Amino acid sequence: MFVHQEKLGRMDNFGYLVADEKTKLAAVIDPSVDARPLQALAAEKGFKIIYILNTHDHHDHTADNERLARETGAKIAAHRLARTRKDISLEDGDVLKIGELELKVLHTPGHSIESCCFIAGVALFTGDTLFVGECGRTDLPRSDVEAMHDSLRHKIRSLDDDLTVYPGHDYGKRQSSPLGYEKRHNYTLKPRTLAEFIKFMSEP
Repeated sequence: MFVHQEKLGRMDNFGYLVADEKTKLAAVIDPSVDARPLQALAAEKGFKIIYILNTHDHHDHTADNERLARETGAKIAAHRLARTRKDISLEDGDVLKIGELELKVLHTPGHSIESCCFIAGVALFTGDTLFVGECGRTDLPRSDVEAMHDSLRHKIRSLDDDLTVYPGHDYGKRQSSPLGYEKRHNYTLKPRTLAEFIKFMSEP
């Protein structure tokens, strides 16, 4: 499996190129406002981009969807609740095939109701659900602090420690991190009751 992380736009966004090196088929995760560096890398490697995957529908993650789709013929895929135009509506537990690579969809609402994480091999693409050392905001329209508590406590924490977190923004001390390390050291993943988590997320 090939994974490349690229910083895109002015909000420290990360976009990703994920490919099956055997079949040369690839996907772009969160093209942000300008995915041309990922597109150029795919061309250099001989990869064909067949999917554009959105972890959620915020504009800083989806702005280049349509241009990239026009130029590559790739299908746009996002959770069914996402407001962005999509060719494929995703649900929790869905699996997309990128050549021989399987990418699993994990619905993790909280930062937004349609937020998803994607698991491919040992890579965990967390969008704005989980950052290195932080988690996404829950004070935005279509955010839900109770859903975020469930997503972090019951979905993210239940995943294998050996996964590598690839977040949607460069907000931490490192650009990626082992999930086991985040479970031990990311203060947003500390076990809290729902009441404690709501209070915690409301603090400055």
